[in-house]
Amino acid sequence: MLAEIVLTVSESKRLIAKGVAAMPVVRAALTDGTIAVATGSTNAYIVEELTGTRIDKTTYMTGATLPAGVLAKGRISRDLPDLVLKNGRRVEGLAVTDAIKDMGAGDVFVKGANALHYQTGRAGILIGHPTGGTIGATIGCIVSRRIALVIPVGLEKCVAQPIEDVAAFMESDQNTRGHVTSLWPVDGQIVTEIEALKLLTGADAVQSAAGGLAGAEGAVRLVASGTEGQIEQLVALVETIRGEPPFVRNV
Repeated sequence: MLAEIVLTVSESKRLIAKGVAAMPVVRAALTDGTIAVATGSTNAYIVEELTGTRIDKTTYMTGATLPAGVLAKGRISRDLPDLVLKNGRRVEGLAVTDAIKDMGAGDVFVKGANALHYQTGRAGILIGHPTGGTIGATIGCIVSRRIALVIPVGLEKCVAQPIEDVAAFMESDQNTRGHVTSLWPVDGQIVTEIEALKLLTGADAVQSAAGGLAGAEGAVRLVASGTEGQIEQLVALVETIRGEPPFVRNV
């Protein structure tokens, strides 16, 4: 049985957050392990899903892509402390970059991405910080200690070329007009709307289209396939996230 759904960007973020919270590796770490959630828009939804508490998601941010001429001040901030959970309980006052020092196999680090090449399963993180930002401060521990790197990223962030090709192009000329960010290719457990639907309902899905108008800019259109029960579960799930408000507040 087939079903078609269209998700706005905010609805996708909520769905992905629910999918991440349902991952076996995340469920296991909630019982016996550590979960560190870096700041980011999709990760703010994950904070809500893991804690069961609503937050002002715009205060769990370090950067964002905004239209030209629109300032981040007043729209996003990093006012909320990082979420670090040990055996399901919040560790107060501990930054994710410090938590990583005591994490190991079986623990989970959640970091969003700015770009995704779905065919190769690789993500890219834009780097503006001189020492590599959060990923620069944590990737060594993640790799050497076999920490599970979970990368929640919406299909709206898909790019045409492989991530490593884009990164190489961005580094091909050191002469720049103004600031040009770098792109850091990363490997991890990618969770898009497709993986979230599979985790939550068992249904398979493909992206059939993208974009829209009147608030559906950046939206994704998905066609799902599954048993009648799986499709009924999927439709019911989508109804619970339908109408998720836009992420950024108006100022």
